[in-house]
Amino acid sequence: MSGLLALLDDVAAIAKVAAASVDDIAAAAAKAGAKAAGVVIDDAAVTPKYIHGFAAARELPIIWRIAKGSLKNKLLVLLPALLALNYALPMVITPLLMLGGAYLCFEGAEKLLHALAPHANDTTAQAAVTGDAAHLEEEKVAGAIKTDFILSAEIMTIALATIPDGALWLEALTLALVGTLITVAVYGAVALIVKMDDIGLHMAANRKTAPARAFGRGLVLAMPRVMTFLSAVGTAAMLWVGGNIVVHGLEVTHLWAWPYNTIHHMAELAAAAIPAAAGLVGWAVTALLDGIIGAILGAALIPVVAKVILPLWAILRAILRGA
Repeated sequence: MSGLLALLDDVAAIAKVAAASVDDIAAAAAKAGAKAAGVVIDDAAVTPKYIHGFAAARELPIIWRIAKGSLKNKLLVLLPALLALNYALPMVITPLLMLGGAYLCFEGAEKLLHALAPHANDTTAQAAVTGDAAHLEEEKVAGAIKTDFILSAEIMTIALATIPDGALWLEALTLALVGTLITVAVYGAVALIVKMDDIGLHMAANRKTAPARAFGRGLVLAMPRVMTFLSAVGTAAMLWVGGNIVVHGLEVTHLWAWPYNTIHHMAELAAAAIPAAAGLVGWAVTALLDGIIGAILGAALIPVVAKVILPLWAILRAILRGA
């Protein structure tokens, strides 16, 4: 009997430790999610532009495909890779993030260039004419998952830096929880945004009261402008997030601290000038200057990618296929 009681005591002790660990995971996940909130918002703003132009029946399936790709990015690739790098080579995480930030700057600058000087052979219009919508969808989904990978890497790295040093399994569970919850939140919000016009149509056609029908018609009329706005925000987000990653990385690695220190100083001056909204003003100035640097860097990378990286990549693929 005494042996059974001792065993029950041990089980109770283990249960208490497990409960404490669950609390630790939840607390760390909440803190990590809050720290990464800025990038999460950018992720939600970037995604709707990949759905723009498709038939309504394909919107949710495309979002679901991107969400699954995002979850795979976070849980199957980034989580084990970041934990391994953080253990074995922590010094390479920042340079890798800077490469990802430079890619975001490039993609944002390319989108900005296309908006300012649109090509006559727009891919969406071309697909509608040729009937190659399936191929366009594959390209859009692949592009969205590729961009998501960079943003997810930033989210997961911020989360990892926020988690207190502890057992590897605790860090892994916390990262998995953060990655899963953020993916659900981001793509749930995206799905709601892109289907808002359908909700408006339903309200306009089926609601019995005039105000509800009017609200539904307002949603339908407003959503094209909202989608255009979100597409612009998504492009801006690529530039300011990418610029911030590169600027912060240069400061952390001690390669060139001047951009980071200058932006930080200007943000402080602007915040001090408007103390009633100091936090908002400081963030806005930082985002603006990071975005300008991101646009300059991205514009500089466009010819490098077009004239050097893509031709070299084509040669490498040809060699690999021949082998």
